[in-house]
Amino acid sequence: MADQREETGRIVVGVDGSDASKQALRWAVRQAEVTRGVVEAVTAWDFPEFHGALGWLPPSSGDEAALEAEASKELTEAVEEAVGPQPPVEVRTAVRYGTPASVLLNASRSASLLVVGSRGLGGFAGLLLGSVAQHCIQHAACPVLVVRGDGN
Repeated sequence: MADQREETGRIVVGVDGSDASKQALRWAVRQAEVTRGVVEAVTAWDFPEFHGALGWLPPSSGDEAALEAEASKELTEAVEEAVGPQPPVEVRTAVRYGTPASVLLNASRSASLLVVGSRGLGGFAGLLLGSVAQHCIQHAACPVLVVRGDGN
């Protein structure tokens, strides 16, 4: 029974710290309460592009751990800010290396639902739908819910 709940009641949420992603997380927690599911809050980290006279320069080897640790810290803070220290359902966190869209698509392969905010932290503020949300809508293997933020 627990394995079935894992596969059919897992709601994956993309969290990047934006207001829209926190609203998406709150929506997912409420949905998990109704469906008796679990929420997996996922964030992605990637190496920033460094440019020098010779083009792209790879980061030093010590940067990987620091970047992942910072992403983990930001995810924990965003989850606590959005749903508090003791949410009413199980909320797991996952920090994965890669681009946000690919990380979310991989995480949602066996999920019952993928929830994303309509706009994240990057890109162009005038767009109605961010590139990550758009990519997830087009390529996810499960249903996708896009939560519009208050400012949208």
